[in-house]
Amino acid sequence: MLYVILLVGILCSAHVSGCDRNCADKPVFTPSRLVVKYGDPVAANCSVCEDCLYLFGLETPLGEQNQNGTTISWKAPKMTEWDPAPSCYYTKKDSDDQCCSDLPITVYQPPDNVLIRFDGHTGPMFEGHNYTLQCEVQKVAPIENLIVIFYKGQTALDKQPYNGTNKKPVTTIYNLVIIPSEEDDGAQYWCEAKLELGPEGPQPPPVVISQKITASVYYKPRLQGSPHSQITIKAGSPLLLNCSAWGNPSPSYSWTLPSGSPHSSSSNVLTIDSVASADGGLYTCSVSNSRGTINVEFNVTVEEINIILIIGIVVVFVAVVAVGGLFYYHYYRTKRMGKYTLKDVFRLGRQHTAVPITE
Repeated sequence: MLYVILLVGILCSAHVSGCDRNCADKPVFTPSRLVVKYGDPVAANCSVCEDCLYLFGLETPLGEQNQNGTTISWKAPKMTEWDPAPSCYYTKKDSDDQCCSDLPITVYQPPDNVLIRFDGHTGPMFEGHNYTLQCEVQKVAPIENLIVIFYKGQTALDKQPYNGTNKKPVTTIYNLVIIPSEEDDGAQYWCEAKLELGPEGPQPPPVVISQKITASVYYKPRLQGSPHSQITIKAGSPLLLNCSAWGNPSPSYSWTLPSGSPHSSSSNVLTIDSVASADGGLYTCSVSNSRGTINVEFNVTVEEINIILIIGIVVVFVAVVAVGGLFYYHYYRTKRMGKYTLKDVFRLGRQHTAVPITE
């Protein structure tokens, strides 16, 4: 009995090496391809023609099978193999030649975890330097179907496949080199691992995303707007010089007066309430942080007020007003009111009599 069992096992296992997978009436699997998550149930059928029943069988490392005529039904409560490769076969009549078909099965497992980090770096980054983002995908299968995508915010930066054929779960690391700028300060980087398993696989494809890391980028100060470097102002007017800037770390300000001495102001704005001629000259604003310094220069010209011209204008104005007043007085007295004397007033009084009032 033991010899019979061994013989059957040898015959069943020996068919693979000498099997014709291009024969005309080869067995047919339904479905023709399977995508199964590790640990899930699985089932398929194998059918052959009516004249193909000699030594008809199904070879698989797990599950149970049941033959009904020209069909063998196979099922397993849990997929516990990473490369099961079921094979259905029969032996041609009057020949030792075998005809067979294989059932392609993709056994997958989504990543246990996905992590993102900067390789060998913590803390702030410097503008213009190279840094490597690493996306670690832990225990995923099959690796050949894995796609990793790097993101900054909602913008995809890079899409990377993996060149490998390992069917069992593996942990792998993907790299992306970035050169940050000031626009990347505060940006969030993350990555996703996607198993693209084809139309037979789950839809949408399984995706696991990493945590988000926020970048801090140090960069030298940048001016806000374009300050006027040439300024002309009247004496006695207020003077305001502005060299506002931004940067990371936040910049500090210092001022140098035309005399070459420093000003006490540490603000981005320097104010003089009333300028005099001595306030004219070159003012320098220095804006600094740990990444660099920029200097902003203001050349101030103070125009003196011409006192003699102002006095002349006032005299002319007063003269015009005086002449206009005399002319108006003369015209009003002679044209509008007429000429009367005291004698004429008494004469008019004698020429008029009272008119009685009747009721």
